[in-house]
Amino acid sequence: MRVALITRSTLFTARGGDTIQLLETNSHLRALGIRSEIILADKNPDYNQYDLLHFFNITRPADILRHIERSPAPYVLSPIWIDYTGYDKFHRTDWTAPFFKLFPGNNNEYLKTIARGLAGKDIFPGISYLRKGQQKSITAILKNCSALLTGSEEEYQVIKKKFGPVQLQKNVPLGIDPLRFKTSDTIPKEKDLVICVARIEGIKNQLNLIKALNNSAYRLLLIGAAAPNQSGYYRACKKIAAGNISFIDHLPQEELLQYYQKAKVHVLPGWYENCGLASLEAAAMKCNIVSTKNGFAASYFGEDALYCDPASPSSIYNTVDTAAKKETTSLLAEKISSTYTWQKTGKKTAEAYESILNNK
Repeated sequence: MRVALITRSTLFTARGGDTIQLLETNSHLRALGIRSEIILADKNPDYNQYDLLHFFNITRPADILRHIERSPAPYVLSPIWIDYTGYDKFHRTDWTAPFFKLFPGNNNEYLKTIARGLAGKDIFPGISYLRKGQQKSITAILKNCSALLTGSEEEYQVIKKKFGPVQLQKNVPLGIDPLRFKTSDTIPKEKDLVICVARIEGIKNQLNLIKALNNSAYRLLLIGAAAPNQSGYYRACKKIAAGNISFIDHLPQEELLQYYQKAKVHVLPGWYENCGLASLEAAAMKCNIVSTKNGFAASYFGEDALYCDPASPSSIYNTVDTAAKKETTSLLAEKISSTYTWQKTGKKTAEAYESILNNK
């Protein structure tokens, strides 16, 4: 079986959680004997080489349309659903904010896609996407999708409500490498150390996190590079940060281990989180987890994590404070390391492929 894993063209130049997801999925599919390879959306592969196409990121449908209209192969989709509507309409602080308040969310995503193409920061969308728009493009993609591989049942229910049902849906959660992300009992947690591992960008909400913990008893370490087009947001974060707030640029997973090991709390107070791969990694290393109430993090962590209101710095502070005062236990770490692994992600993905091709 040969499979093309097709994803955004900026996967390696603007690294995020989906970069790790693609690399790990590809690695574990290959370990199962599947000839998979990652192809960036702006490339033009020989489709005749592939039995199946696997797309990622449904919020970028222009990337997907150009391929499915050229290939007769069946395809599956990992949606990695993020709803930018609330952030765009109510919480943006840059010069684009007034424009995003004027239009519905789908129109905003449509404008973003065109703007990226015009600026040369992504491939310009094709005629089909320009004609259909964001909503109809996603609906068309899902209608002909052989399987939707969601990270949780909750993610599927949101997509189903917005765009309608699909032919086949299978839950394929994110994972971690349990051999890499394990704690050492000889290195104690630092009770005042709070970390946030994420790209610095508006949707991740570091600005409110800084407001929440500025001049508090906690040391906040923000680990991540500024996202493309977010240099102004990064500067705003640094400008208001007090002396107890520090910034570290993007780090590979191996170098993150020392910070996960020492931190008492890992916080992701984003305006919307599918789960947060960094939260999974931190949980596996016995950090107490604070996530946003918006999205699907609770599908993974349940009552073993705490959830804040991203719009409220006081809510963020109080939730972090509660998490910092809780004892760390191995219960969540054991759950993550046994339930959410990339090996299981690869196996479930391969099972979906086989089901589709066997019934083709």
